Amino acid sequence: MRKVVFLDSGVLGKLTHPRGNEDHRECLRWLLSLLRAGVRVCIPEVCDYELRRVYLFRDAQKQLAKLDELKSQAKYVAINTDAMRRAATLWAQGRRRGRPTAGDKALDADVILCAQALLEVVGDEELVVATTDVGDLSTFVTARAWRAIPP
Repeated sequence: MRKVVFLDSGVLGKLTHPRGNEDHRECLRWLLSLLRAGVRVCIPEVCDYELRRVYLFRDAQKQLAKLDELKSQAKYVAINTDAMRRAATLWAQGRRRGRPTAGDKALDADVILCAQALLEVVGDEELVVATTDVGDLSTFVTARAWRAIPP
């Protein structure tokens, strides 16, 4: 069974860290080990948006360049109508179960990420979202701390 790993905003932030601290280097080694092992790694557009808006506001050109570079190593998954409709369904399901992932008026990027991930999986692929905060994501998908995901 082939593994599909979606990178959330926290992990993308580590990978695009401007100073290349130890956390950044460890996360980069982890990503490269996934890619070498043939894991399908995906960058959801909603997470790109969450980081990109901050980097643009700060005029953080190094981080923007690193974010763009990651798209050449992983599959960029664009938001489409199917993803937004699935996200709306997940949002409603979460609330009916008493497990909302954001405030009632929030756009809720977590459900959009989950919807993108669920729609991307093909056949018997194993989906996992690599994150720095498992909490809300695990309501809808398998989510693990990035360090806990082997290649």
